[in-house]
Formats: sequence, C-alpha cells, structure tokens
Amino acid sequence: MTAAPSDAAARRAELVRELLAVAMEDRDAFQRLYRLTSAKLFGICLRICGERQAAEDVLQDVYVQVWRRAGGYEPGRASPITWLATIARHRAIDWRRRQHATAPLAEPGSAAEPVDPAPRAEAALLAEEERARIADCLETLEPRPRDAVRTAFYDGITYAELAARDGTPLGTMKSLIRRALLRLRECLSDDA
Repeated sequence: MTAAPSDAAARRAELVRELLAVAMEDRDAFQRLYRLTSAKLFGICLRICGERQAAEDVLQDVYVQVWRRAGGYEPGRASPITWLATIARHRAIDWRRRQHATAPLAEPGSAAEPVDPAPRAEAALLAEEERARIADCLETLEPRPRDAVRTAFYDGITYAELAARDGTPLGTMKSLIRRALLRLRECLSDDA
C-alpha cells in the first residue's frame, strides 16, 4: 500500500521543518530528525562501508555534518531525505577511500541488521514513498545512465570505478551521471 500524496507531502514538509530548525541550532529538532532518518542513513552507510562498526562511525560523522551544514539545505533544490542520503553516501565513500577497502559491500538482507530494526512507522512510510518515487523516476532513464546511477548511488561505487568498469573516460561517466541526475531531479520535482 502506497501512502497518499498528501501524506508524503506532509512527511516531506515535516523533514523540511526539522532541517530548517536544525539550521537554527534547535537540539530538539535535531533529535527528531535523527529519529526520523537514522535507520535509512545507517542502511546507506552499512551498504557502502560493509562493516557495522564503520557504518556506525560514519553515521555519527554524517549527523555532525548535518548539524554543521543544515543552514545550507535549500528545500527547493532537493527533498530532505535526498539531501541527507547524499551526505551519508559521500561520507561512506570517503571512509572507503581512506581504508582502501577491497572487501565486498554488504548485500541487502545479509546478517547485518539496522540499529533500530523497527523504525517508527512515519520513517518507514517516508522511506517507502521516497523509494517508490525514485524507482519510478529511474525507470524513465535510458538503461546505461539508469545503471550508472544505481551502481553509483545504491552500491556506493565511485565515478572512477564506474568509468573503469565501463571502459569510459572519467569525464564522460561524470557527464552521463550528471545528466541523469538532472533528469531525475526534474522527474522528482514534477511528482512533488
């Protein structure tokens, strides 16, 4: 069952309010934002880091960055969960680079469990709504850019690794993904 558009809009508005309050250094809003988003962001960190302890450390760093950079969030440019997920992805990739990790990434459904196996219903509904919207918009892309975006953002593979796998120059891969992300942003704003 998919949430009604007004429910999704209300959840998005709630996250926007919390982020804007965090920008004003509201600690209560920061706690609420953490409760609403930490399970999803931990999943991103775990998938990219492949190690539970590392994912927990990276998640802590993610929220430090959110606290510091919340004032830079612009509601008109990206959904709040997308903005947060991007920070988590970048932090986790930075960790992998520092570790020169060669271990395979954790597979969905592996033994690793999220910190909170039963996230609040609101957060679960919001995450499902975002996943559905993104999946629908991804399907509008051509296969090559769609696969590149999925690999980069869901598997945490760097653009350089993607370019090497594809036998494409790095600049070409970056351009391909950038154009795909612009199309996704258009699609997602049309849905909002």
